[in-house]
Amino acid sequence: MADKGKNLVRVTQVRSAVKRTADQQATLRGLGLRGMNKTSELQDSPSVQGMLRKVRHLVRIDNAG
Repeated sequence: MADKGKNLVRVTQVRSAVKRTADQQATLRGLGLRGMNKTSELQDSPSVQGMLRKVRHLVRIDNAG
């Protein structure tokens, strides 16, 4: 879990990773998402932003705080 007081991003997987490329599936796992409707809170950083851009069609992104 990310530190409190830092910029957090809440990410929820809303589409399936089935029939997606291996790198997109690996990116979802790297974001801590293991299935539909699972949510992960991550510290906002350039690397996380790049990962989110790669799978933006599979996730919903919210500000966590």
